Amino acid sequence: MRPSSKHLTAQVIEAKPEGDRVLASAHSSELKEFGWKGSCGNIPAAYLTGLLAGLRARSEGISKTVLDIGLHAMSPSSRIFAATKGALDGGLSIPHDKAALPSLERTQGKHVASYSQTLSSEPEAYKRAFSAYLRHKLKPEDLQNHFADVQAKINASLPEARE
Repeated sequence: MRPSSKHLTAQVIEAKPEGDRVLASAHSSELKEFGWKGSCGNIPAAYLTGLLAGLRARSEGISKTVLDIGLHAMSPSSRIFAATKGALDGGLSIPHDKAALPSLERTQGKHVASYSQTLSSEPEAYKRAFSAYLRHKLKPEDLQNHFADVQAKINASLPEARE
């Protein structure tokens, strides 16, 4: 899992002396192909990216992996662990500490929707905080439903990975 400020890459890599080989991969920008209108760098996008990578790995016959977070600090409920939770839900077996994984509500963006409601009485602050969502015609209050729709599309795209 490799996060940047605006995106996240999730890969399953086989390390070999002659060079590493990427077996399955997903980048958060690919979520747009499934209708994603939200940020590609937040917790829900990280979860969906991990889910997509996990399903792709499963469709290639991969079932077990090891998490490599590189030099990133181990921060519970972070984007890295949201992507890990997505990969786990995609069917991969990954040794992990369950305490590090974000809650279901957080992966679905409930925290974003809750924050948007606190700003709803301040229209300018609301517009400033959620301009990217609004520009893509997505109300932050609707993020959880939008997340569920995109998750269903990702799951339907690789049904053989679920078997």
